[in-house]
Amino acid sequence: MKKLFAMLLCGATYLTASSQEKGDFELGINSGLNLATVTSGSNTNTEYRTGVNVTVSGDYFFSDRWSIKAKAAYDQKGWNNGYISFDNGEAVPTNYQFDYLTVPVMANWHFGKTRNWYLNFGPYAGFLLSSKETAMGTDLKEISQSVDAGLALGIGVKIPVGSRVKILLETDGQAGLTDVFKDNQGNKIQNSRSSLNVGLVFGL
Repeated sequence: MKKLFAMLLCGATYLTASSQEKGDFELGINSGLNLATVTSGSNTNTEYRTGVNVTVSGDYFFSDRWSIKAKAAYDQKGWNNGYISFDNGEAVPTNYQFDYLTVPVMANWHFGKTRNWYLNFGPYAGFLLSSKETAMGTDLKEISQSVDAGLALGIGVKIPVGSRVKILLETDGQAGLTDVFKDNQGNKIQNSRSSLNVGLVFGL
């Protein structure tokens, strides 16, 4: 019984000690499943493109509760069951695939007894890597905006598995504020993306 109590006490001490302090820096890497679509005015496309993201992040702590987190992510967005129109009035069903290098800069608030839960929010900029529609295989990069800007929000938890290593579980979302197309004469078409992510965080 004494050995069991000592083990539990050591575990509790370890978990408490794993909380971050002012000046700490964490490097993270994660990947996840994206569900992406677009909005136009009050309408949301109901056919989602399923994609992936691969992300690296850096998190600098100003206190045990607040940090600034910057990310760089390969981010697959777009939507399914759209249409491409031709000059003769014909409209062909197609899927749209937009891939970005997305860079969010987030205020990160840490909560919970050991501050391993977090909520972050802030702006992002996505730099277009490729865009196409799948019915005709048309490259759309020339008519697509080179930058997708918007707001990001995420919540997650970091589970300690070593003195400086944690498993990350996270869900996050992005809401675009800019049109995905250049010279669009109708309502803006804006990206919307949510994801479920898993990864590792390393204390440096």
